[in-house]
Amino acid sequence: MPTKDPSREAHFPLIEKKYGEPMKYWFKVMAAIKDEKYPAQIAHLRENYGFSQAHANALVMFSRGSTTTRKFETPSDFYKSIDPIQAKTLRRVFRILTTKFPDLELVIAWNQPMMRKGTQYVFGASVAKNHILIAPFNSEVLKKMASDLKDYKVNKKTVAVANDWKVDEKILVKMVKNVLAQK
Repeated sequence: MPTKDPSREAHFPLIEKKYGEPMKYWFKVMAAIKDEKYPAQIAHLRENYGFSQAHANALVMFSRGSTTTRKFETPSDFYKSIDPIQAKTLRRVFRILTTKFPDLELVIAWNQPMMRKGTQYVFGASVAKNHILIAPFNSEVLKKMASDLKDYKVNKKTVAVANDWKVDEKILVKMVKNVLAQK
């Protein structure tokens, strides 16, 4: 289970305990392979020292200067990092949802904008080059809404919409209402 602390250093006590060497030792290992590409560094730690993927990633990324897994503090930070057309679409999506469901909180989780009620995630979105994915955090909702979503590409847990999607408020509201009804 991932640590709640997004800093790479949060993994260090367990790395020391599990692999039997102080971090000073592991930094020397990384210094010796600093010119290798990311996959080679990960493979080196996994094959030679038995590192898990998560621990290897934390050490490699820290050694490369990335001290945290968190990329964005706010939804606005996220929007600035994506295509302006996608940002416009997602701003509209979340403006609709925060207006219709004022008890839901808009947060950044997994480096993407998400809506949650307490600790339960209700709705999220992510972007790819050619589309936006929206997710109701409940695959049963997608099955239940199959007829509403017939004009969209529905995946196992997400719905793909165009980057410049003419946001369908009815679908969004129905999706979130269905998720909340099942919580």
